[in-house]
Amino acid sequence: MKILIISQYFWPENFRINDFIPELIKKGHDVQILTGQPNYPSGKIFSEFKKDPKAFAFYQNAKIHRVPIISRGSHPVRLLLNYISFIISGSCFGPWKLRNFQPDLIFVYEPSPITVGIPAVLLGKLKNAPIVFWALDLWPETLEAVGGIKSKTVLWGIEKVVRFIYNNCSIILGQSKSFIKSIQTHCNYPNRVHYFPSWAEVLPKASSGIAINFAPEITRDEKIFNIVFAGNIADAQDMPSILKTANILREEKLIKWIIIGDGRRFEWLRSEVMRLRLESNILLLGRFPLERMPSFFLHAGALLVSLKKDPVFSMTIPAKLQTYLMTGKPILGMLDGEGARIIEESNAGFCSGASDSIGLASAAKKMSLLTRDEHTRLGLNGIQYSKKEFDRDTLMKKLDQFFISAVDQHRSNS
Repeated sequence: MKILIISQYFWPENFRINDFIPELIKKGHDVQILTGQPNYPSGKIFSEFKKDPKAFAFYQNAKIHRVPIISRGSHPVRLLLNYISFIISGSCFGPWKLRNFQPDLIFVYEPSPITVGIPAVLLGKLKNAPIVFWALDLWPETLEAVGGIKSKTVLWGIEKVVRFIYNNCSIILGQSKSFIKSIQTHCNYPNRVHYFPSWAEVLPKASSGIAINFAPEITRDEKIFNIVFAGNIADAQDMPSILKTANILREEKLIKWIIIGDGRRFEWLRSEVMRLRLESNILLLGRFPLERMPSFFLHAGALLVSLKKDPVFSMTIPAKLQTYLMTGKPILGMLDGEGARIIEESNAGFCSGASDSIGLASAAKKMSLLTRDEHTRLGLNGIQYSKKEFDRDTLMKKLDQFFISAVDQHRSNS
């Protein structure tokens, strides 16, 4: 099958869609990608890409078509322009760049914004190809929760865009079970909406013959209980509440917080750590490539996942959670809903409510006092649960069935 992937983000940006491509190619599909210029999460076009764009023209033998965009920057207006620029560039340059490629199916990857679906709908009509849309973020709900947009007129307009995109898709996949009902309220065809979660990202393992060494950026001390957060540092992750927790436990010298990643709130976080004089409690390491993560996870007594308190986030399964479960490390959560359910159901760690700094402090202290065997047991519980609920091969087979169903449905309607 010839498959066109449309994603505003792609390698060398670190998103799960990168992991998706070799799986499709392994199954014999001919894959091409339409995406933008890499600039996430720093907000600036990657310097290595600007030096040699041709070095980023193929990924795992899949051809990449990149369209010009306005980089995200660090201001909300710049972010809005970034979203709009991909709509325009994808819609204008996409058809020309893909003039010699006739896909059987278009697959849209949408962690946010949903507007990535606009050039997909255009190309779907031009190429007469069905669209399978994977929603990892809920719009317009997320704009209200994170973007602070309260105008009913603006939200009404965005809802119309969302409905237009969904109604032009053959199949819509929601990343959590709670997503399904919400998506169906914005779609005229509720039977097209299905549950499809993420799987754990592929990380190098010692069992594969690759030696994993402790990260030299972190000083090893067996007495220290390290709580590691890895990923995007933005409003959704509720960094203020994590800081409050670290401040509550500031006299617990054997508990240390290690934050790995970058994002729109990173500089704010750095300045707050200094203002609160938490430099000895919190280590900020910045962004590292995915292949480096196992070396950092080796230092972890527990892995931290958080989402701010809001109904839309309670419906979300943070993408990092599936990866965390497969590391064999205990998990600390500060979130509600779907994510909290998974941590509790898997018995892989402890969880406090979203934005509950006192609850997280209590859970962190409790976790730090467990024995090594108890930590190991929690980690193994996570692995077993992940294999049962988020098995990669099972999910890829399921996705293949969605693709076949979309193509068959489209042909029968043509």
